[in-house]
Amino acid sequence: MTRVSTKALLTAAVLAGFSTGAFAQAAPTPWELKPDMGYAYGKDGKTLSYKMGTNNAGLLLKGAKKVPRGTLFFIGQNGQLYMRSGPYLEGDGSFMFGSN
Repeated sequence: MTRVSTKALLTAAVLAGFSTGAFAQAAPTPWELKPDMGYAYGKDGKTLSYKMGTNNAGLLLKGAKKVPRGTLFFIGQNGQLYMRSGPYLEGDGSFMFGSN
């Protein structure tokens, strides 16, 4: 009887682990962008981060554009970085282009 209970307990734990992992993958996670950092997508396709100062802030802002709210960034199958300003969420808040 104890052996059956142990198997049932292990089975339940494994199933709970699978469902927790699937749930964690489905939930979006926020970026942790910091005010004193610069983030770049280099010419070679690598992402980089730089510690910034205030010495050349005016020069940096001179050619900069604000990113509109509701913008999605993603890497395509060809490895290229893309952005989409159109809708990307369903009415219930789920991702339109997900694999669900």
